[in-house]
Amino acid sequence: MINVDPDRLKFFYGTTPQPCPYLPGKTETKAITELAGQDPSNFHDLLSQAGFRRSHSLAYKPACPSCTACVPARVRVSDFKASKSMRRILRKNVGLTGFETAPIATAEQFLLFQKYEKARHSNGEMAGMNFDDFKAMVEESPVQTKLVEYRTSKGELQGAALTDTLSDGISGVYTFFSPNYPTRSLGTFLILSQIFRTQKLDLPYFYLGYWVQQSPKMSYKKRFLPMEILTESGWSDYNPLNNTR
Repeated sequence: MINVDPDRLKFFYGTTPQPCPYLPGKTETKAITELAGQDPSNFHDLLSQAGFRRSHSLAYKPACPSCTACVPARVRVSDFKASKSMRRILRKNVGLTGFETAPIATAEQFLLFQKYEKARHSNGEMAGMNFDDFKAMVEESPVQTKLVEYRTSKGELQGAALTDTLSDGISGVYTFFSPNYPTRSLGTFLILSQIFRTQKLDLPYFYLGYWVQQSPKMSYKKRFLPMEILTESGWSDYNPLNNTR
């Protein structure tokens, strides 16, 4: 008789095909598993290094039979240097201060989230989220999760970044920001802020999530260099001058 500790068993499931949110005419399926057991943080670490992402208490990874466009990407923060254009963005947002808080959803955050979704992703599934959905996204986490709010000197909320802390870095779960100031490039500013936050914690990587080269929505990610992408042979440097993907 084989004794098996049920707490150590991990089950993975496949989702039903859905329209791909990034590539028209494509469908997506995902492999998902629950971040449960005695040590969900360690399990989350292992899955993140294998290209999984977290949503609520689940970890997921694209598992599309005929497509490998979604590529896990991370920034090697010790070697990261802001470009000239990024430094301009930092100067434009010098009046914003980040405040690290516990992941607790507020009406103020939700109002900003709604404005962001309406302006940037009006056709996406998240645009229809109500406050309970938003609260679940922010608060339902079995791992170490933080919410960083970005406010003006007058206390006005201009952006927020939901992140997970891993043993080897920080994983960006979701960011949203005011759509009222497009010239300030708040999306880039929030990513830069999380990269610098990762550096201060002396952790090696900021996990960007999935990069889809063919999707214009994802083109911004390749600007954060040096970037590593997960290939069949493991994590490797992305070389924009010699890219065959």
